[in-house]
Amino acid sequence: MLRTLNINLREIGESHAVMEVTVDERHRNYFGGAHGGLIATLIDTVSFFPRPLLPSGKTCTTTNLAVTYVRPALVGDVLTARSELMHSGRKLVSLSVTVKNQHDKLVAHGNATLMVSG
Repeated sequence: MLRTLNINLREIGESHAVMEVTVDERHRNYFGGAHGGLIATLIDTVSFFPRPLLPSGKTCTTTNLAVTYVRPALVGDVLTARSELMHSGRKLVSLSVTVKNQHDKLVAHGNATLMVSG
Protein backbone atom coordinates (compact mmCIF):
# COMPACT_ATOMS: atom_id res chain seq x y z
CA MET A 1 0.00 0.00 0.00
CA LEU A 2 2.78 2.45 0.87
CA ARG A 3 4.47 1.87 -2.49
CA THR A 4 1.17 2.24 -4.34
CA LEU A 5 0.48 5.59 -2.66
CA ASN A 6 4.17 6.63 -2.63
CA ILE A 7 4.19 7.27 1.13
CA ASN A 8 7.74 7.41 2.48
CA LEU A 9 9.08 6.86 5.98
CA ARG A 10 11.37 9.77 6.91
CA GLU A 11 12.14 9.34 10.61
CA ILE A 12 11.78 6.87 13.47
CA GLY A 13 12.22 8.33 16.95
CA GLU A 14 11.98 7.12 20.53
CA SER A 15 8.38 8.33 20.80
CA HIS A 16 7.54 9.57 17.30
CA ALA A 17 7.68 8.82 13.59
CA VAL A 18 7.49 10.96 10.44
CA MET A 19 6.15 10.00 7.00
CA GLU A 20 5.76 12.07 3.84
CA VAL A 21 3.82 11.99 0.60
CA THR A 22 3.63 14.36 -2.37
CA VAL A 23 0.05 14.64 -3.55
CA ASP A 24 -0.21 13.70 -7.22
CA GLU A 25 -2.89 12.75 -9.75
CA ARG A 26 -3.42 9.26 -8.29
CA HIS A 27 -4.45 10.86 -4.96
CA ARG A 28 -7.11 13.22 -6.37
CA ASN A 29 -10.71 13.22 -5.27
CA TYR A 30 -13.61 14.13 -7.56
CA PHE A 31 -13.03 17.86 -6.94
CA GLY A 32 -9.29 17.80 -7.67
CA GLY A 33 -7.82 17.91 -4.17
CA ALA A 34 -6.25 15.12 -2.15
CA HIS A 35 -8.68 12.35 -1.28
CA GLY A 36 -9.43 12.14 2.43
CA GLY A 37 -8.57 8.46 2.31
CA LEU A 38 -4.95 9.34 1.50
CA ILE A 39 -4.72 11.53 4.59
CA ALA A 40 -6.46 8.93 6.78
CA THR A 41 -4.07 6.25 5.50
CA LEU A 42 -1.11 8.53 6.23
CA ILE A 43 -2.35 9.09 9.81
CA ASP A 44 -3.03 5.40 10.37
CA THR A 45 0.28 4.22 8.93
CA VAL A 46 2.63 6.67 10.68
CA SER A 47 1.12 5.52 13.98
CA PHE A 48 2.85 2.14 13.66
CA PHE A 49 6.43 3.45 13.42
CA PRO A 50 7.59 4.99 16.71
CA ARG A 51 10.55 2.86 17.84
CA PRO A 52 8.84 1.15 20.83
CA LEU A 53 6.30 -0.47 18.45
CA LEU A 54 8.89 -1.97 16.10
CA PRO A 55 10.57 -4.80 18.03
CA SER A 56 10.48 -8.13 16.21
CA GLY A 57 7.63 -10.41 17.21
CA LYS A 58 5.16 -7.65 18.09
CA THR A 59 1.98 -7.35 16.10
CA CYS A 60 -0.20 -4.25 16.08
CA THR A 61 -3.65 -3.54 14.76
CA THR A 62 -5.66 -0.33 14.71
CA THR A 63 -8.66 -0.44 17.02
CA ASN A 64 -9.69 3.20 16.64
CA LEU A 65 -8.84 5.98 14.20
CA ALA A 66 -10.21 9.53 14.32
CA VAL A 67 -9.34 12.11 11.67
CA THR A 68 -10.16 15.82 11.63
CA TYR A 69 -9.60 17.61 8.32
CA VAL A 70 -8.64 21.27 8.70
CA ARG A 71 -7.86 22.44 5.15
CA PRO A 72 -7.66 20.85 1.71
CA ALA A 73 -4.45 19.48 0.28
CA LEU A 74 -3.86 20.08 -3.42
CA VAL A 75 -1.98 18.23 -6.13
CA GLY A 76 1.69 19.16 -5.68
CA ASP A 77 1.45 19.64 -1.91
CA VAL A 78 3.99 17.78 0.23
CA LEU A 79 2.26 16.35 3.29
CA THR A 80 4.26 15.45 6.38
CA ALA A 81 2.65 13.34 9.09
CA ARG A 82 4.16 13.14 12.57
CA SER A 83 2.91 10.65 15.14
CA GLU A 84 3.55 11.08 18.86
CA LEU A 85 3.23 8.23 21.32
CA MET A 86 0.88 9.49 24.05
CA HIS A 87 0.35 6.33 26.11
CA SER A 88 1.75 2.84 25.98
CA GLY A 89 0.00 0.23 28.10
CA ARG A 90 0.28 -3.54 28.16
CA LYS A 91 -2.19 -4.03 25.29
CA LEU A 92 -3.22 -0.58 24.03
CA VAL A 93 -1.16 2.27 22.63
CA SER A 94 -2.53 5.78 22.01
CA LEU A 95 -1.01 8.19 19.51
CA SER A 96 -1.64 11.72 18.33
CA VAL A 97 -0.86 12.66 14.71
CA THR A 98 -0.54 15.95 12.82
CA VAL A 99 -0.40 16.34 9.04
CA LYS A 100 1.10 19.57 7.69
CA ASN A 101 1.79 20.85 4.20
CA GLN A 102 5.04 22.27 2.85
CA HIS A 103 4.08 25.69 4.26
CA ASP A 104 3.84 24.20 7.79
CA LYS A 105 0.06 24.68 7.70
CA LEU A 106 -2.05 22.10 9.50
CA VAL A 107 -4.02 20.00 7.00
CA ALA A 108 -5.40 17.39 9.41
CA HIS A 109 -4.92 15.89 12.83
CA GLY A 110 -5.95 12.63 14.33
CA ASN A 111 -5.74 10.06 17.07
CA ALA A 112 -5.09 6.36 16.77
CA THR A 113 -5.39 3.52 19.24
CA LEU A 114 -3.44 0.36 18.49
CA MET A 115 -3.72 -3.07 20.08
CA VAL A 116 -0.28 -4.61 20.63
CA SER A 117 0.46 -8.27 21.18
CA GLY A 118 3.51 -10.44 21.27
